[in-house]
Amino acid sequence: MSRAMARLVTAAACGIAIASAAVPAAVAEGKSQAARSAVVFGKIQYDSPGRDDRSNRSLNDEWVTVTNTGKKAVDLSRWTLVDNERNTYRFGKLRLAPHASVRVHTGAGRDTAKDVFQNRRAYVWNNDRDKATLRDASGRTVATAAWGRR
Repeated sequence: MSRAMARLVTAAACGIAIASAAVPAAVAEGKSQAARSAVVFGKIQYDSPGRDDRSNRSLNDEWVTVTNTGKKAVDLSRWTLVDNERNTYRFGKLRLAPHASVRVHTGAGRDTAKDVFQNRRAYVWNNDRDKATLRDASGRTVATAAWGRR
């Protein structure tokens, strides 16, 4: 091996050693990993069982579950749930307790801590393919879930 090649190999090895030593320090300081939200999608019922007759019962059998997997309550006020066609549901005043879920129904109903209603008269979620996107009050994407052909 030539002297120039030996220097190149040594320099490369030193660079790798320095880079690998720096990575754990950055991870330990939390600089290289973005914080993940504790709020995620749970089960999604995008295809209402039975005939799609647009009855309120059928509409409410189409829903998305939003779950707080964290140890602290999360204020969902002004968060949004959006589909591929930009149908948007804006959460009202709602605090989601730690390890709790809320089901977002398409039809009409009375909001509770466990069930909220979009008050729509038409289905939101496409049965063949769609994508649910959850955004916080600042508009940052918190969670997505997609199904069907792409």
